[in-house]
Amino acid sequence: MTTREHDASVYEQVQESSEFQDLKRRFRAWTFPMTVAFLVWYLLYVVLSGWARDFMGIKLLGEINVGLVFGLLQFVSTFLIAWAYSRHAERKLDPIADKLRHEVEEKTQ
Repeated sequence: MTTREHDASVYEQVQESSEFQDLKRRFRAWTFPMTVAFLVWYLLYVVLSGWARDFMGIKLLGEINVGLVFGLLQFVSTFLIAWAYSRHAERKLDPIADKLRHEVEEKTQ
């Protein structure tokens, strides 16, 4: 068996392991719902901007209207999602990924 074949075999074993499957499940369980929620929030903003102009034009404070606040909240929500994912990955994903990486490194040396 060549080194390349051995390495491929190791990666296949890791991919089939319960730990790797758990890592994928944890990643998807957080990422897919958050992606859907963000896309719904973004599309709501776009739809309201196009079809609810009166609502989006309501002035809240001086020249600041609902549309401007919603637009700024798009940026805020993007940063909050990135921060939340970072925390999620650090606590739930990275420990498993680090363990798997060390196992692969040991087997491929």
